Amino acid sequence: MKKYLPYIVTLAALIAFNQSVSAQCKGFAKKLCKLELTGYIHDGNYHAAILTEGEEAELYKTFYSGQNYRLAVCGSETLPPIEFQVVDAYKNVLYDNNQHNDSGTWDFKLESSQQLKIVVKVPVSAQKTEFPNSGCVAIMFGFQDK
Repeated sequence: MKKYLPYIVTLAALIAFNQSVSAQCKGFAKKLCKLELTGYIHDGNYHAAILTEGEEAELYKTFYSGQNYRLAVCGSETLPPIEFQVVDAYKNVLYDNNQHNDSGTWDFKLESSQQLKIVVKVPVSAQKTEFPNSGCVAIMFGFQDK
């Protein structure tokens, strides 16, 4: 058992660090990104993760017809502007923030209920650095009360 002790300690430290980073990222989402939902009711979920330049993440979410929604995507100051697309089940791009001046929000209403995929990407910065930048990226949703 003693020979495994350093590995167990290392594993425990990694788990604790990951939970700490996750909590900090959730705090970032609560403190800064939630402000982007002003005028909408937050759905109560905080979707946030640490991403590095060049990385991409996907999130699937069901939206219902006739409801007004706001999607907000934001990233830490250390990151370049976050790119995101919203794609339907048929791989049609419904929204691409590159086509809208890198906007961090999208307000929309669907004609039919459906599951959409939100793809976020942290582009590689034009400034060359020894190590790529990492930071929190959050995706948040709000809806308007009818």
